[in-house]
Amino acid sequence: MNSNINYKKFIVPVVVGLIIWFLTPFKPDGVDATAWHMFAIFVATIIGCITQPLPIGAVAMIGFSLTVLTSTVKIDTAVAGFGNSSIWLIAMAFFISRGFVKTGLGRRIALQFVKLFGKKTLGLGYSLIGVDLILAPATPSNTARAGGIMFPIINALSRSFGSKPEDGTQRKMGAFLIFTEFHGNLITAAMFLTAMAGNPLAQSLAKHQGVDITWMNWFLAALIPGIISLILVPLIIYKLYPPEIKETPNAKTWAQNELNDMGTISKSEKFMIGIFLIALILWVLGSLLNIDATLTAFIALSLLLITGVLTWNDVLKETGAWNTLVWFSILVMMANQLNELGFIPWLSKSISGSLGGLSWPIVLIILVLFYFYSHYLFASSTAHVSAMYSALLAVAIATGAPPLFSALILGFFGNLMASTTHYSSGPAPILYSAGYVTQNRWWTMNAILAIFYFVVWLGIGSLWMKLIGLM
Repeated sequence: MNSNINYKKFIVPVVVGLIIWFLTPFKPDGVDATAWHMFAIFVATIIGCITQPLPIGAVAMIGFSLTVLTSTVKIDTAVAGFGNSSIWLIAMAFFISRGFVKTGLGRRIALQFVKLFGKKTLGLGYSLIGVDLILAPATPSNTARAGGIMFPIINALSRSFGSKPEDGTQRKMGAFLIFTEFHGNLITAAMFLTAMAGNPLAQSLAKHQGVDITWMNWFLAALIPGIISLILVPLIIYKLYPPEIKETPNAKTWAQNELNDMGTISKSEKFMIGIFLIALILWVLGSLLNIDATLTAFIALSLLLITGVLTWNDVLKETGAWNTLVWFSILVMMANQLNELGFIPWLSKSISGSLGGLSWPIVLIILVLFYFYSHYLFASSTAHVSAMYSALLAVAIATGAPPLFSALILGFFGNLMASTTHYSSGPAPILYSAGYVTQNRWWTMNAILAIFYFVVWLGIGSLWMKLIGLM
């Protein structure tokens, strides 16, 4: 018997799944039996990912097998989930990261960052999310930003200071930088209409209800809560999850000496720089050139292979990428099937329909809370926006809430709700799977920061929007 398997941890997910499954005769009238069964398997799988009797990939695979074995989803539909372009973008991000590490370019960039911002670890955190802020308006894939651009730099920077998940030194620096980037990424995604794929979708759904969201009114409404969040969230994380290395007073001299030891930039590093710039340009201009973000990542990997920066064995040995590809594909497939089979639409309509008679501020707060916490059922922010945004906006407007104000608040939380789980959106599994932050820490700190986002974006954000005439 495999000693690595903790069979006791199967008990809770199996029991909960079976209870929900056998409650099918008592399911709500608006929910199909197949949708209810999908809900049972999904909940059991998510709980299994929390208790982890096996690694998360193995738990997801069991859930996948049960989904097909019970005829809840046909095999062709289930395996189609492995063709999700956003998930392949995540995998490609790991491979691009490997190029930074293998060539040494990541280390060279990290050392340059240390030279410029290396007096304190907190300063490094701010500098990294500052880069994310600059890129966000022109990069409509927050997954591309986090995975293809920021993660390789953070990974190399952490390792240059001896902070590595594999030897238990992740708390030195890497854990703080990874989690700070995760939250910096979702904040910048909320600040710009063009910073996340779900934002233009929300704009389109709002327009169908007569609400006109423009790039500028989105930006103006998000400006103050966004700036407050970017300033305070790194500080909160620093207090909750402090890095062991806090100050590096000799960092500039040390970094320069290390750069001198590395010598002049190598041919492979030059190739890596060129390919990275090509990927960056295509990510930023992708919508104008009609080149998908995932295709850009495949192009980058192809160029890395053609130039010899990476070998095919390097790709095969990148276990983090393949592991994430499997478990995230399965969870996204399950979440999508909950929507396709009608469970999520029923849930949205039921909650919305039960709020009649309440004043609109109370209704909007309830809707935002429901929208946020129901994200535990989703592995994609864009899918969640697609499933619920329109219905929740409709009920807010029906109860007298200002249409543009409601549309913008729900739009912001379509990004902020990613601060829930390690599978919540594209950036989450990239940064989580690097191994710097444990699952327990990830969920606990997110739960604390969620309260902060409600106060800042609902509270201060509402006052700000009233001040500038958007409420």
